[in-house]
Amino acid sequence: MISTKGRYAIRVMIDLAEHDHGSYIPLKDVAARQMISKKYLEIIVKDLVAGGLLTGMSGKGGGYRLCRKPEEYTLGEIIELMEGPLAPVACLAEGARACPRAASCETLPVWAEYDKLTHDFFYSRYLSDLLKRKEEGE
Repeated sequence: MISTKGRYAIRVMIDLAEHDHGSYIPLKDVAARQMISKKYLEIIVKDLVAGGLLTGMSGKGGGYRLCRKPEEYTLGEIIELMEGPLAPVACLAEGARACPRAASCETLPVWAEYDKLTHDFFYSRYLSDLLKRKEEGE
């Protein structure tokens, strides 16, 4: 399950993309528009900055903005930064030790297929796709 942290991170990224006019956007403005606690968003943007998805500046004129164009961010990278690996089982996680039962595991093919579907789904959708859908809905 994707937590509020992962879902809100995507909302923050969309908000910053929508309101990008070349300057930093104050977090209080994002919090007000998204109706999310500023305190909770501070935790989220800290992780987004540390992960290289946002840049921040403190002080007058400070706030946050995207490091790249919306079409260069996949939903997969945002979710995995906030949630950790999307792998459904430990043996399929990146860097996992080889499982001694892999060759005889009856369930591994199902988990591997599910893992591929999930990965391909989120890594083929971009922040810009969500922006387009919102614009088309207005």
